[in-house]
Amino acid sequence: MTTSLAARSHTRRAKSAAEPARRAGTDVLRVAIVRSPIGLVLVARSAAGLAAVLLGDDRAVLRRELRARFPLGKFAGADPALDSLAAKIVAYIDHPGGTLDAPLDARGTPFQQEVWRALRVIPAGSTRTYGDIAAQLGRPGSARAVGTACAVNPIAIVIPCHRVVARDGALTGYRWGVERKRALLEREAAVRAAR
Repeated sequence: MTTSLAARSHTRRAKSAAEPARRAGTDVLRVAIVRSPIGLVLVARSAAGLAAVLLGDDRAVLRRELRARFPLGKFAGADPALDSLAAKIVAYIDHPGGTLDAPLDARGTPFQQEVWRALRVIPAGSTRTYGDIAAQLGRPGSARAVGTACAVNPIAIVIPCHRVVARDGALTGYRWGVERKRALLEREAAVRAAR
């Protein structure tokens, strides 16, 4: 039986699209959960870099979310390097500004990766709309897709999806709660105003 070129191409695309998911579960993640001014922060690092920064109020819920994201992953405790990185993230939440330079292992589709790169250049204390990001990416009709990419962002704070707002400036859905989004934006605005 022969396979058409279109079928082979579809199979190749399906395999390459599945590759990040396969890769997502196979490595060891070092994990730390620390307190911050906005609640608990789970920080997970793979050998390739920072793989997750999750926000919440319950350690068990954060661990379940990490397991759902990396269903085949093996999890290990923190080490000094991860403890240091977690402390930098908490310090950044407390006093936003500057940059959080760390290698990232953000796993997502090519479009999601493109959105996440665009979010990283939004300065602390500033916001953009979903439409602004879509237009910046040369895809003016994809504001909803930008919103979806923000919603699945695995690395809160470092990839600052909290800086994206509705067209009218409203603080719309934030996966870790609109109150956290508001608190983060207020902290950043205060630091920017003090400069």
